Amino acid sequence: MFEGMGLGGCILQAEYRFAKKAAMAFFFAVTTPFGIALGIALASTYKENSPRALITIGLLNASSAGLLIYMALVDLLAVDFMGSKLQANLKLQIKSFMAVLLGAGGMSLMAKWA
Repeated sequence: MFEGMGLGGCILQAEYRFAKKAAMAFFFAVTTPFGIALGIALASTYKENSPRALITIGLLNASSAGLLIYMALVDLLAVDFMGSKLQANLKLQIKSFMAVLLGAGGMSLMAKWA
């Protein structure tokens, strides 16, 4: 629900013509029902433990994790680390880097049991 509200707000604020905004909203609205229909259609042929399915799941999980890491490092942390307050204080920089490394290590440790 929140993704839809966020994307809807971005589409409304964008400087595009009405046709392009309508196309963006249409494709966002039909993506989920299309995925559900595709899943229902493929459910009878899907073999959970086949090598092809395991490779596909692994590649999709890896690309999803890579996108999340990229978004976290480039879009979220870069803004904080490039700020004037952090750039002016070496002790705060070291603490911030240690907090990021501890957080990444904790998430990796939790992923071992997930």
